[in-house]
Parts: sequence; structure tokens; C-alpha cells
Amino acid sequence: SSHEHKLNFRKSKEACLSYIQDALLQKQWKRAAEFLTCYVESLEKDYSREHIGPSEMIWRIGTEILWHHSQSSMKEFTCFMEQMKTLGVKRYLKVCLEHVFHLLCNGQIDEAYQNLSLAESWRFGEQTAIQDKEMKLIEAYRGLLDYYSWSKQKNILLEHGEDGFSDLAVEQEMHGYFRKAAVNLKEIIKIPGVWDVFVKCYVDLLEFYGDHNEACQVLNEYAYNSKFPANPNAHVYLYQFLKRHGESKKSLISALKILHDIVPSHELMIDFNTMLQKSKKRKKRRLGLEVIFAALDYAGWKENAKAWSCLARQVKQIVTSEKHLDWIKQEWNSRKDWWPAFHFSRYLAKRNWQENKSLSYEKALVAGILLGKDCKYFKYVSHQGCKAQLKRFRMLKKFVNRHNPVYLRISG
Repeated sequence: SSHEHKLNFRKSKEACLSYIQDALLQKQWKRAAEFLTCYVESLEKDYSREHIGPSEMIWRIGTEILWHHSQSSMKEFTCFMEQMKTLGVKRYLKVCLEHVFHLLCNGQIDEAYQNLSLAESWRFGEQTAIQDKEMKLIEAYRGLLDYYSWSKQKNILLEHGEDGFSDLAVEQEMHGYFRKAAVNLKEIIKIPGVWDVFVKCYVDLLEFYGDHNEACQVLNEYAYNSKFPANPNAHVYLYQFLKRHGESKKSLISALKILHDIVPSHELMIDFNTMLQKSKKRKKRRLGLEVIFAALDYAGWKENAKAWSCLARQVKQIVTSEKHLDWIKQEWNSRKDWWPAFHFSRYLAKRNWQENKSLSYEKALVAGILLGKDCKYFKYVSHQGCKAQLKRFRMLKKFVNRHNPVYLRISG
């Protein structure tokens, strides 16, 4: 019967998809390709009621197989993509974008640009309006390739110096690329989203032509507009721009403060701590201590000599002056149960001493203040340093022994 036939067909189709999935998971690309061929050959046309139609399934699976298959070629991939473009207008622009990405990954810049231009001129009734977001991406990536061409021309002209700029034809070509790139890049970054590469390229264009005000405005909008998702890179780009143009420390600190709130383990926290420590305001110096403690909570910072040096320097200043010991105590209270094993074990003392004596010195100073002169890490490192007759380690031992009462006050 018709019902039985449809039921059996559905079971066969599901079994075939299961085999394809299994082959993909095991990276058996040849096997997956064979099953996909069977799947395509057995498909019926009427699947309109399904959430994901066969054409999208074939597109996604086929793309994955061709990307990894050892015997696939760029010609085959392009042929497959052209077929996929004709299977459904609803996915036309998405397929075009994926095709462009593949061309770019294979270094075929001109072919990618040509495909973007063709996609940009695509029109299909109401679908054109429905796929407005995809069209914006098409235009944005074309702008990105225009930027790439502009950058190449710029580098050529700069390498030739004044003689290069005398070639008006080349210079005009560069400006042409600038105008086309700027228009499309400016449009995409108006839409709330994460547009890092587009923002960076657009700002580079603006900076080159001296439009620093608009560049700053773009970066501020990208970082602070509440309609955009929280994005650490937005604050990094703003900070780097402000630093390049010699903006005030207040502006730099403001940019890094938000970055600290989003990603306390970011590598720029060293810069942030350094600026805060140089401040005359007690509140900022207090924040500096919080910033460096927070950074060292993360495993990626465990052996960062600069970070430990920053913490050691500030701890030493506080202990020597005997002012603001409560700052250290507040930070240490939430860490005293796990930092000793995380940072100050005897095993780590041995390894740090063997690999990086400067790191072990900074850590030993911090360990001695936070955990006292009987701390395993401090005892091992100071002993090895004195044994090696290194003056700084003898001074370290004297400093920690002299200020051991501070440990008692911190430990509460």
C-alpha cells in the first residue's frame, strides 16, 4: 500500500542518515560519500512538511565530506556548490557565502570576489527582502575583499615612498578600493552583532586617511552600545586605539575596567595593573591589587612571571609601609583555602626553580607574606637561592622573616 511504502521509505532514509552520521563521526569520508550518494538517489520529492528539507541536508553533509575528502578537488566543490544554489532559493545566499569561505581558504581571492558580486546582484521576488541579513553579509565580505585590495595597493605605494605616490593611476585605484570598502563595512557594523574583523578594517581605513574622530566614534559605539552583545574585543580595540593616539590615562583605565569585568584573565590586565599602581588615588591602587589577584586565579597565569612580579611589588610596598594590610587580607580570605595547593606546593617550587628562577623569586616573596616563613614554597626556594649564594634570595629570606608578624595579621 501507499502508506506501507512511505513507512518503509522513511525507515530506509533514517537508516541511511544514521550510517552517514556514523561515518562522519569516525571521519570515514569515503564511506560517508558512498552513503550520501545512496541517500540522494533514493529521495522522493515531496518532503515539504519536514522542518529541514533534503536539499539542506545534502548541502550540509556534502560540504563537510568534500571539505575533508582526500580525493576531492576545488573543481568538484565548486560544481557541487553551484548545484546546491539551484536546489532552494531560501538558502541561495547562505550557500554562496559558504562557497566564498571555501574559496578564500584556498587562496582564490579573485574567484571569491566574483562570487560575492554575483550574489550581490541576485534577486528573487520576496526572497530578496526575507534574506536581507544574508545580503548584508554578502556586501560586508565584498567590502572586506575591497579592503584587502586597498591594503595591498597601500603597501606597494608606501614601499616606493614619494616616487610611488607620484603614480596617480595607482593612487586613484587605491582610493577606489577605499570608497567601496568603506561603504560596505560601515553598513554592516551598524547592525548589532559581533563584527570584529569588519570593525578593525574600517578603523584602519579611517586612521590611514586621518579621520580619527569617526574611528573613535565607531569604536566607542561598538564597545558601549547596549544593543550590541558583550564583546571583550570591542574594549581591546578601543584601548589600543586610545593608546596609539596618546589619550589620557583616565580613558585607558576606563576601557580596561570594563574589559576586566568581562574577562579578568585577559592578557591586558598586566597593563591595567601597572597603570593603576602608578595612580595617586588610593581607590585605583586598591583596584590594581584586586585585578592582579583575580588574574592569577586562572591556570593560564600560573607561570606568568610579569604577573607575579606585579603582585610581589605591590605586596612588598604594602607590607613595608604597613598601610592597607586590610587590602591584602580581603583578597586573601577568599583564596587561602585553595591558592596554597594551586600555586605554592613543594612540587611547584621545585619545578619553578628549575625552569625560571626569576618567577620562583617573585612567587616565593608572595608566598612568604601570605603563608608565613614556614610555607613549603618559600622554604624550598629561599633555601635553594641561599645555597646557590644568590644575594637577592638572601635578602628575600631576611625580608620575609622580618615581616613574619604581617602573616599573622593577614591570616587573622
